Amino acid sequence: MWWEGSCYNRNRRIPVDTHNEPNGMAVTSQEADELRREIEALRTSLSAVEAEKRRLTALVESSPVGVMVVDAATRTFASVNKEAERILGMSPEPGSALVRYHELAIYSRTDGKQYEDDDRPLARALGRGEVVRAEEILLNRPDGRSLTILVNATPIYSDDGSIVSAVAVIQDMTPLEEMERMRNEFLAMVSHELRGPLTTIKGSAATVLSATRPFSPTEVRSYFRTIDQQVDLLSELVSNLLDVTRIEAGALVVDPKPTDVNGLVEEAVNTFGHGGSRRYIEIDLPPDLPRISADSQRVTQVLNNLLSNASKYSPETSTVRVTASLEEPYLAVSVIDEGQGVPAHQLPLLFKKFSRAGLREVKENVEGHGLGLAICKGIVEAHGGRIWAESNDQGNGSRFTFTIPVAPDAEEELSESAAPGSRMTSTGEQARILSIDDDLQILRYIRNTLSDAGYLPIATGNPDEMLHLFEMERPHLVLLDVRLPGTSGYELLKRLREISEVPVIFLSGSSGEESIVRALEMGASDYITKPFSPTELIARIEAALRKVTANALGDERESYRIGDLAIDYARRHVTVAGRPVHLTATEYKVLFELSINAGRVLTHEQLLQRIWGTDYSQDEGHHVRVIVGRLRHKLGDDANDPQYIFTEPRVGYRMAKP
Repeated sequence: MWWEGSCYNRNRRIPVDTHNEPNGMAVTSQEADELRREIEALRTSLSAVEAEKRRLTALVESSPVGVMVVDAATRTFASVNKEAERILGMSPEPGSALVRYHELAIYSRTDGKQYEDDDRPLARALGRGEVVRAEEILLNRPDGRSLTILVNATPIYSDDGSIVSAVAVIQDMTPLEEMERMRNEFLAMVSHELRGPLTTIKGSAATVLSATRPFSPTEVRSYFRTIDQQVDLLSELVSNLLDVTRIEAGALVVDPKPTDVNGLVEEAVNTFGHGGSRRYIEIDLPPDLPRISADSQRVTQVLNNLLSNASKYSPETSTVRVTASLEEPYLAVSVIDEGQGVPAHQLPLLFKKFSRAGLREVKENVEGHGLGLAICKGIVEAHGGRIWAESNDQGNGSRFTFTIPVAPDAEEELSESAAPGSRMTSTGEQARILSIDDDLQILRYIRNTLSDAGYLPIATGNPDEMLHLFEMERPHLVLLDVRLPGTSGYELLKRLREISEVPVIFLSGSSGEESIVRALEMGASDYITKPFSPTELIARIEAALRKVTANALGDERESYRIGDLAIDYARRHVTVAGRPVHLTATEYKVLFELSINAGRVLTHEQLLQRIWGTDYSQDEGHHVRVIVGRLRHKLGDDANDPQYIFTEPRVGYRMAKP
């Protein structure tokens, strides 16, 4: 700036020049101090402007609606945020012509008539200074996809009253349309489900009451048995609706305790059999499974729902199998049927509310409310686990798997008993959790939840304090809000990853898939959508900390060596022919999982779950393929003639045993 290197320097005396001063008077020290204060104030103002600019940029980039700015003089894009690029199906670079985009995308009114070039919202704002509000448009993108968008456009004027640019805000209406469709289907489904039992109950009662002759005791019992069955159906529907409401409000309460999984599975199978099912259930559990940290009633509910689902969508003479395996720090429980299977394009819909309407092609006339799997997902996630489905093809059956954290072992329980009420780490310290959120009410809620659970909370609403607090307190886990003043949680995670691999859990009001994928790809341990219950938050934190402990145990393994490749787990150091190979955190995790399971094939789904820890569908296996491709490039491994990482077509990957 103009003053730097000239008159202002705190460490030297300002030179006195009396040549131009009236009456030969020199600049006084008071005047010099005033000049210094003015310069400091100007610097502070410029810093504030830069901070505000960064804040606004972060807000626009993380906005859930698309934002485009077009220059009036050149009719070129000045800026386009990520959401606008997603909606438009293209990435207009700053300086690219608006007319070029108009040539690629087709706008239509809701009545089907196409817009003239000068009649489009941005053109009207730029040319006529018109403010366009909530105009609904049908957009045909260059990739052939059509969607409905809501457009607002407004001109920006200079001091002389001329239009210098225009801003358009666009919103994808597809999620709202989908919600409306699901709402209508839900109302129709609930009306049908309620009307059936009520009609039967009313008919049975009316028949008995209006009889002109006395019924025999056997006939009376038959009518009352029918009424009893229909009341049970109504009760189940009401309970399911209440559970879904609690899950959505983040108020589903679970009380995890050390529990024997064998007992849970047997109880669920017995309950399922007592419900009248004659399906053969095969329990195939290893004898040495550890206890899980579970609310036994809720996990039994999950198993019952999965068994019921398997029974509905498989032949009556087929077998349903229940298996389990240890995948530290979780226990994975699977329910496998021999039914028709689920089409690949339907897998992402399975755990959404009222999604049975989307599965009619699988099997017609199946009883149920379309809520069971959504409730399973809510219960499992409240425990800090995940649930997903696998179905390779029609006719090959389906596998539903969920994970529950393993209960603390005897040594950990002893540590907890030595410090009642405190959550202790493996080193005997009370676990410290750093939380950063600009919403003071949320921050207070998190602090109280952590304290009640025995953690030591460290909270701040100022993101600029994160690195200082991290250096001072050395937390064992960090909770980050996505949207923060002047920056974002993503930016803070980048800074944090430069100095530490501490687990980070994102807290956000956005449940969009792109936000979740971005967070996990950047190295976050988990992503929780607001609002959330205290139980869910603590369960997710425990799961993340257990994963750290499991990784630490993995670091004690012997080094892996095959050919020129060497992996030193203790130092997380990878070399090829003695040359260090620099890997990202995600690349190392993939290599770690493949090498410690050398000789075994890991499927795309298994790698997705172990690396990213979320319920990806098999359609999203490209995440694994991209990482493996980068790994091979860095290791000098040829996919056509591999030495280290071998592809099992349509299944996954494996590494050879040393």
